[in-house]
Amino acid sequence: MELRQLEHFLAVAEELSFTRAARRLHVVQSGVSAAIRSLERELGCALFERTSQQVRLTGAGAALLPEARATLHAAQAAQDAVRAAQDTLRGTVNVGAMASVEVVDLPALLGQLHARHPAIDVRLRLATTGSAGLAHALLSGDLDVAFLSLPEHKPAGIDARELATVPLVLVVSAAHPLAQRGEVALADLAGEPFVDFPPGYGNREVVDRAFAAAGVVRRVALEVPDIDMGAALVRHGLGIAFLPAFAVARTPGLHVLDVHGTLLRWSMHLGTSSNRRPSSALRALLDLVDLHVIAL
Repeated sequence: MELRQLEHFLAVAEELSFTRAARRLHVVQSGVSAAIRSLERELGCALFERTSQQVRLTGAGAALLPEARATLHAAQAAQDAVRAAQDTLRGTVNVGAMASVEVVDLPALLGQLHARHPAIDVRLRLATTGSAGLAHALLSGDLDVAFLSLPEHKPAGIDARELATVPLVLVVSAAHPLAQRGEVALADLAGEPFVDFPPGYGNREVVDRAFAAAGVVRRVALEVPDIDMGAALVRHGLGIAFLPAFAVARTPGLHVLDVHGTLLRWSMHLGTSSNRRPSSALRALLDLVDLHVIAL
């Protein structure tokens, strides 16, 4: 079994497409197919179910996937050790983040990493499924590091460091009837349409937990994965929302209400796998993170 075969297997397993895997590996598709057939012959079993419409892992392929990732990570660590001894950092860092990373100046962070270590290849993935999707990608090995919001009880297998905690405040449009009041209770909001992030996002989970603990059912009418769009929707009277305080400060036409007996906070974390030793390239990125945390 060769590392090249495992690299080809991993690419097909993650892309679920021989065409996309070939594009990702910068090789011809026939080369990917040949590598997979050779690996299947060596192992004596099929690793993929192939039809004209889709490619799926077999049971044997699913069993091989975590072992292939671990083997390739170990090989990468061996290469990193040699390169570190030569004072040249190389490697790939797979970074995950939400579309709005307000707590960290991500472009500046990645720019400084590139300036210091131009041979490090950074692959950035912006989450479409919120922090829950980023956590799953960390656990599966698709990501090396992620900027995400985690619940109070962090998933096993993830090391997380809190970068910042931001208060969530209740906002309504200046023309909303509730804007005439200084304070409300969660029970007063039961009939209101809410603007919120989709399920899986950390701030959505914080608000959902607060209403569940209070025994209050709320209606989320509009789901948007963007803080500024959510604030704009509230400003135009399409709902009310719990938003990070920094978003309210930059959006005119919003009125902030105190919520009796309720203090909501949303935290941003730096997450890595607790089951894999970080590569030298990843450690180089982690060493720079604190320099780019934004005071909100």
